[in-house]
Amino acid sequence: MFWARVDNRLVHGQVIEAWLPYTGAKTLLVCNSELSHDVLRQEIMSLAIPSNVRARFISAEKANEFIEYDSRTDRSSVLVLFADCQDARLAMENGLSIETLNIGNLHYEPGREQICPHVALSREDATCLRDLKERGVELDFRCLPTEPVQVKTTW
Repeated sequence: MFWARVDNRLVHGQVIEAWLPYTGAKTLLVCNSELSHDVLRQEIMSLAIPSNVRARFISAEKANEFIEYDSRTDRSSVLVLFADCQDARLAMENGLSIETLNIGNLHYEPGREQICPHVALSREDATCLRDLKERGVELDFRCLPTEPVQVKTTW
């Protein structure tokens, strides 16, 4: 199954130890424009990724193109990571089909509303997530795949 996750930490322990085994992903596609141009950060993040998982760092606009046209990529074995909701929406606007979007972590900052222990939404995030939901994307709020979905109502 194809998985997409929003987590402002991108590659970290929960992704490596819980989500990669749970999804069975063989390709970790990290979609963030800033990171796609930062080779040093890519190299640092790559140190945490198991050698049997292929990692790619691209802009959100190119997510669909990569999945559709890379001959080594099987859509069902990809875990896509976005740093924020806007990157997920941008990927969809450029053709990426997402049925379920896991909202794994969006840190609190002043001006954000805490809607569950691991997610704080800005107005822009809330607008973006409502837009994705209206497009038929199921929103799945949880840090770990073994946890129940934590937000069941619209905020």
